[in-house]
Amino acid sequence: MRGTDVSYGDFAYGEAGQARTRLSIYADRPNLRAGVREDAVAAGLEVTATGSLEDLAFEDVRPLGDIVLVDCPQVDARGTAVLARLDQTARRSGTRLIVSTSVEALDCVFSCMDQSDPILLVDPDRAERVLALGRVMATFGQTRLRELSEDDRLMLLRLTEQVGQIAGQIQRLGPGSGAGAAGSGPVFDFGQRVETKPGTTAKADTPPEMPPPALVRRILRQRQQRGRFFEGDLFADPAWDMLLDLTASQGEGKRVSVTSLCIASGVPPTTALRWIGQMVEAGLFVRVCDDSDRRRAFIALSQSTQDAMARYFAQLEPSGAMPL
Repeated sequence: MRGTDVSYGDFAYGEAGQARTRLSIYADRPNLRAGVREDAVAAGLEVTATGSLEDLAFEDVRPLGDIVLVDCPQVDARGTAVLARLDQTARRSGTRLIVSTSVEALDCVFSCMDQSDPILLVDPDRAERVLALGRVMATFGQTRLRELSEDDRLMLLRLTEQVGQIAGQIQRLGPGSGAGAAGSGPVFDFGQRVETKPGTTAKADTPPEMPPPALVRRILRQRQQRGRFFEGDLFADPAWDMLLDLTASQGEGKRVSVTSLCIASGVPPTTALRWIGQMVEAGLFVRVCDDSDRRRAFIALSQSTQDAMARYFAQLEPSGAMPL
């Protein structure tokens, strides 16, 4: 017995006898482990295990618990194998993972953790880790995380809502669906109309060709120029910037890593990862594994998103309008 808490087997109970969410912490930095433990206890979590990354390699015998937080700023071959095994175990057990890493190791971590839908953080501060814990606790119906501010909750709601709107608009612009329905309030005005030259014909359900990559890159450069004169957050639009970057890369025959896409988004990497995760879940982006190197994975446009981008640029072409 510890204070007013009692542990029975794999479950921990608080004062009211309610089961508490269990957290394991694995990090090589002792000060980080101590800070996460302090925040977790304040949030009402039961910390059932702490240790280094080396300890995590031998934790396949014990149950993982409800949440596992891992800090791995650098990843070698052994670390990659440990993370991949953790990812598979978490998927089977329903454990939620929070994994923090560095920009340099992001691609490696991203590629080996594709089963359990982990929350990935890039060079996070203490507040970002607290926010990640709050997001996971919300999925367990927990509401005791005092550090999760109203602004943070509104930000998460806004992200989910905006991605849902984009996905809905692209779905409505599928072949034969029509565009611009009254009251639809599209985020991007992707047109479905196909312009044809005299003497040619085109089926209404056949998307035009993708825009020239040079044109899309010019648009991206123009958007980035605004940051020289105004605060960057004023025009932050990571979803559109990532859509443009992937559109240009496809025309150039280039594959886009998650790190590269985070840079193209124009927002901090951890924020960009949340957008990428939402866009993949909504079917706007797809994750592509590298068959020749399992340590790498790429992000690409889904087929429906490719069609929507092509229609959008085709609609603007006759008027000479330049999307921004």
